[in-house]
Amino acid sequence: MFAQAVSTFAKRLLDFTIASLGIIVLSPLMLIIAVAIRWRMGNPVLFRQRRAGYHGLPFTMIKFRTMTVSDSAGMQDSDASRLTPLGALLRRYSLDEFPQLWNVLKGEMSLVGPRPLFIEYLDFYTADQNRRHEVLPGMTGWAQVNGRNELDWERKFALDVWYVEHQSFSLDLRILALTFWRVLTHRGISRPGHATAERFDVQSQ
Repeated sequence: MFAQAVSTFAKRLLDFTIASLGIIVLSPLMLIIAVAIRWRMGNPVLFRQRRAGYHGLPFTMIKFRTMTVSDSAGMQDSDASRLTPLGALLRRYSLDEFPQLWNVLKGEMSLVGPRPLFIEYLDFYTADQNRRHEVLPGMTGWAQVNGRNELDWERKFALDVWYVEHQSFSLDLRILALTFWRVLTHRGISRPGHATAERFDVQSQ
């Protein structure tokens, strides 16, 4: 119990420290990205969406916008048609994820954990898959450094649950180091045949 408490404190301290420093150090780059998005795509600069967080509770995740705004009449264009060249560049280097440092600073996310997914996915999880919500969602995670969007949903969730069962401070440091390598090599940015990630439903399992 004491060891778990120490590990939890160390994880939160790491999250708070890196998120704080990241926001300060990266603020000039984030300003440049924001100006570029405003110039090339207009407003809004930030993309906000409700996602399932700790214990499945909703929170508002923020990212830099990478796609055009959906048609005002409600027509849903494909991700491929809405993804802009600037957006593709931001996704390639994971620059669109930088605003999530605010989510980490607020304690809604961690640097490392299962990626936060859509609220509507909660209806489709098995009891075992739902264990991914026993920890804070992360900017990166075990599934992200082991294939990211190249993986099918069953494999992603298995890796998420493995992380929940084996989480430790040393594992988080390992995942952070592997994340930098993944970003540099651009591995697993999208699922083959999809512009971004494949949507999940009960038929995906």
